[in-house]
Amino acid sequence: MYRLAALAVFAAACHAGGSPELRVLGLHDADAQQVVFVQVTNPAGQAMRLTKLEYKFEASGATVSTGEVPLARDVPADSTIVVEVPLDPSVPAQKPLKLEGKLTAQQDEITRTFPVEADITR
Repeated sequence: MYRLAALAVFAAACHAGGSPELRVLGLHDADAQQVVFVQVTNPAGQAMRLTKLEYKFEASGATVSTGEVPLARDVPADSTIVVEVPLDPSVPAQKPLKLEGKLTAQQDEITRTFPVEADITR
């Protein structure tokens, strides 16, 4: 397992009640696939339902992996959940990575998309 610096991630879009916040918790390194554990915090005063995370990993400015994680997870107000984001094991271990993407959530029957990003130090 790699050691990761847990860095706050920014959700650049703002709406009443606050944007979801993400933080990288760690990375599990397995032969078949690596998994990045990402904590999602809902700072709003009401629950939201996460429906998907579209993502890409970049190393030295080049895209090294992309994908989409379908989600059906409720995040209560002022609570957190952990989402597993797969990472291709062929991605070079020596390079710092950046996770960028869009998190889609429903709140009050309105679908919103939030841009997210995080630096992953291995």
